[in-house]
Amino acid sequence: MELRAVRGMNDILPDEMVRWHRLEAAFRHQAELHGYAEVRTPLLEHTALFTRSIGETTDVVEKEMYSFERHGDALTVRPEGTASAARAYVEHQMHAKEPISRWYYLGPMFRGERPAKGRYRQFYQAGCELYGDPGPLCDAEMIDLISGFFKAIGIPGFKVHINTLGSGGTRERYRDALLAYFTPMRDKLSEDSQRRLEKNPLRVLDSKSAADREASLGAPALIDFIDDADREHWKGLLGALDTLGVDYAVDPTLVRGLDYYTRTLFEVRSTTSDLGSQNTLCGGGRYDTMIEQLGGQKVPAIGFAMGMERLLASIPEGAKKAGPDAYLVPLTPKGAERGLILGRELRALGVVTELDGRGGKLKAMMSRAEKRAARFAVLLGDELDRGVVSLKDLAARQQEELAIEGAARIIADRVQSQRDAGLSAEGAR
Repeated sequence: MELRAVRGMNDILPDEMVRWHRLEAAFRHQAELHGYAEVRTPLLEHTALFTRSIGETTDVVEKEMYSFERHGDALTVRPEGTASAARAYVEHQMHAKEPISRWYYLGPMFRGERPAKGRYRQFYQAGCELYGDPGPLCDAEMIDLISGFFKAIGIPGFKVHINTLGSGGTRERYRDALLAYFTPMRDKLSEDSQRRLEKNPLRVLDSKSAADREASLGAPALIDFIDDADREHWKGLLGALDTLGVDYAVDPTLVRGLDYYTRTLFEVRSTTSDLGSQNTLCGGGRYDTMIEQLGGQKVPAIGFAMGMERLLASIPEGAKKAGPDAYLVPLTPKGAERGLILGRELRALGVVTELDGRGGKLKAMMSRAEKRAARFAVLLGDELDRGVVSLKDLAARQQEELAIEGAARIIADRVQSQRDAGLSAEGAR
């Protein structure tokens, strides 16, 4: 049997990790500029957490979760980050420690769905959760955070779609209206929508079935069922987004596939990338009742999540994995000994350094340095008897001798100069 990665669960090799690290660093930077701090939750949670918070009629709970029993516990490998973060917020009684909590997370999630472009069974999400502020200004700032992040990483084109689900009795009133609308055409709906119609007719609006989408074209708009307080919240959100200059579109058909949302709902969709049937890059909204449903206080909350693979598929590939700053080429036994010391000195100064311990002739070792895309090669041979090493700039094809004492500092300065020149060039582009 040939051992391969499980279908839909992919290896990420070092060359690819350069882009991942840049994307993650950009997200951390943007989140922390807005006052968010990182939280890390376990990969495994009790299955009840997701059935209670996400909703039993959702695709995630019905079809996609990896669940099992072990030692008497019903467990699930987390399919998303919001429920886990909310559980942690309740468990650690964060409402009593700070009036508003701003958290962000990065990590793997797991869903047993059909793999497709930008959609995997093990996938990585980045997201933010904000607890304690009922909005609407924080809603607008969160959407602006996402827009700023997408611009920073070079997403070539995207559009924010927003809607409101209202709160309180809005969902029940809207549910009754949808039930009255869809029931006469029940036989035209997909099998899944027919089964879900009585429990949650909103799921028909979120269906990917062509028949369901066609049937939904004349469905009542949820905005017509919200109360005065929700309408004021909605107007406040639109006004704040206008003030921030966010490019958005009001989308009455947007409901998303999770049951915990209330009031503000949003998606950010690519306008240029081909990610298959859906070009959604990010989704989120308010879930003002979840904390209380999980046993906590009545705390309003809003959050979003984005798939990292989908983002990477939407931006230019950029540079591959960088080679070492310094590649040490020991040509004699003495050179090997001195190379060990010089390597440690260079790394202490922040210089990425590799020592070639395989030996061989100079030509072969320099060829290896070239293949590693090193900035500099440091030759440690007979010249050590004179107290010097040879430093070769592999890009400029220039070579010079340096006194072994103090060579590490000089090489570190040269490396930093090249890094600065590279950053200046990127900024000019």
